[in-house]
Amino acid sequence: MAQQRNRADDLKFSCSICLDLLKDPVTIPCGHNYCMKCIKATWGEEDQEKTHSCPQCRRSFTPRPELLKNTMLAELVEELKKTGLQAAPADLCYAGAEDVACDVCTGRKLRAAKSCLQCVASYCEQHLQHHFESAALKKHKLVEPSKKLQENICSRHDEVMKIFCRTDQKCICIVCSMDDHKGHDTVSAATERAEKQKQLAQSRQNVQQRIQDREKDVKELQQEVETTNRCADEAVEHSEKIFTQLIRLVETRRSDVKQRIRSQQELDVSLAKERQEKLNQEITELKKKDAELEKLSLTEDHTQFLHSYPSLSTLTESTISPRPNIDRLQAFKDIFTQLIRLVETRRSDVKQRIRSQQELDVSLAKERQEKLNQEITELKKKDAELEKLSLTEDHTQFLHSNPSRSTLTESTISPRPNIDRLQAFKDVTAAVTAARDQMQLILTEKLRFLEPRSRTEFLQYSRQITVDPNTANTYLVLSGENRKVTCNDKNPPYPDHPDRFTGAQQVLSKEGLTGRCYWEVEKKKSENVEVAVAYKSVDRSGPFGYNKKSWSLFCGSNGGYLFCHDSRSTYISVPVSSRIGVYLDHSAGILSFYSVSSDTMRLLHRVQTTFTEPLHAGLGLYGPNGNSAEVCKVQQ
Repeated sequence: MAQQRNRADDLKFSCSICLDLLKDPVTIPCGHNYCMKCIKATWGEEDQEKTHSCPQCRRSFTPRPELLKNTMLAELVEELKKTGLQAAPADLCYAGAEDVACDVCTGRKLRAAKSCLQCVASYCEQHLQHHFESAALKKHKLVEPSKKLQENICSRHDEVMKIFCRTDQKCICIVCSMDDHKGHDTVSAATERAEKQKQLAQSRQNVQQRIQDREKDVKELQQEVETTNRCADEAVEHSEKIFTQLIRLVETRRSDVKQRIRSQQELDVSLAKERQEKLNQEITELKKKDAELEKLSLTEDHTQFLHSYPSLSTLTESTISPRPNIDRLQAFKDIFTQLIRLVETRRSDVKQRIRSQQELDVSLAKERQEKLNQEITELKKKDAELEKLSLTEDHTQFLHSNPSRSTLTESTISPRPNIDRLQAFKDVTAAVTAARDQMQLILTEKLRFLEPRSRTEFLQYSRQITVDPNTANTYLVLSGENRKVTCNDKNPPYPDHPDRFTGAQQVLSKEGLTGRCYWEVEKKKSENVEVAVAYKSVDRSGPFGYNKKSWSLFCGSNGGYLFCHDSRSTYISVPVSSRIGVYLDHSAGILSFYSVSSDTMRLLHRVQTTFTEPLHAGLGLYGPNGNSAEVCKVQQ
């Protein structure tokens, strides 16, 4: 109360123009006090005969009153300053367009500090003092300033509406309850407010839950955009890699065909010259024979003629073979250039398709994200309104506003479709990979005639291979310049090495193999030997062929072969040979095993795949001590 009295004193001795304590106070005829400087500035130095009015009560004076200092009031203000009276509160000001104005102020109205629900009026700090001083007014309900006080008045009876009709769901006055709403289910506005307050709390909870759901959706959409961009980049990177492999494959095949054409050209020219030489020799012999026959036909000695005729008249068969077909490679001259051009075009098309799909998906996600953010903003605004409504002390106003604000409308944003937007990128990647595999197969099958056919042709790609002692199992002995491997369980142990095989009697070559390679392995027919190729990173604890990093051909002592890769095996029922040839075309993904007998090559098994690392030749030995196998030192 002391604070309220001090504030009242502030108002009594404050200038209503500058809102500070009076300085050189003057009192005008209507009784209101102002600072000398403030009232002069307000009235100006214009014609003294002009009508002037009081800034507070608007009472008019003609002519302008003489402005004289109120000495008594000035002394009183100075005395009060010494006792601690301060300037008027800084927040005391005139009501703006958005403020609730004091209903008592005349002229320029001050901003209201409180609204009274019983008086149905709003008051500034100065005019509110009566509610603090009067015993009757102290019981009135004061609330925050409200512009909607008139809504609390019944339009028919001009009475405050303090009753709520549950039958008609509206606020009514006491007269309404005895008239139009007689017999209805009515309660006090405060009682209904308490009930509706619980519903309002649930409404706020629903709004806040939807805000959380929408914020979660926005976060998931942002993650979806990031995932889309990442997957699109990965798809482009993957397709670029695949197309690069395709171009490299085509260029490799083009180089192979070119080399093959040149080799065929040299061979055909050599054969043609050899044939030409034989033909010339045969022509010479035939001319000689023709001359002898002519001479014989002219002899007059019948006995001599009959004696010589049998030997000269016989024409021996020509030993010259028919002319070979030399045109079978010419058709491939321009195909590879066309293929490369086609691959480049497809690469551009695929990249454009991926980026278009990425742009579409990101655009749709951001559009949905924008709608969600807009809904979140509206929901937060509604939540703030509900919070403000829940704090209002005006029960009637609460009940007026609650139905419209507590209702949570259905979202206009449709549920996100349950589709995998990344499937498009997966499909493109799968299609590009399939295209690579298909073209690789076509290039391999159609150009299969480029592979060597005779042992002489295979030997053009022969590699001198030695085994790596650091990979040899401890039951294997190396000899013959590290080309021969023999079983020996009494072998002194090798030093530990991370590359050494521990679970099987195996060894790998020291040389990594890429490009085209050919080598041969010699063994006894009665011995069990495994001829293999593997990546250097192959598991050292298991046998060849039982993982994805090795391919093996098991040569059994009882006849037949068993090819094995990734634990899947194929039995080959043919007689076992003592020599196995292995042909590798790394870039083309071709691995072939041959049975070699003299100069005859018999295909045992052929693999078409994609090699991702350099390969190493491998040997595995099984059986008693003395079993051996050797990588042959073949010559081109």
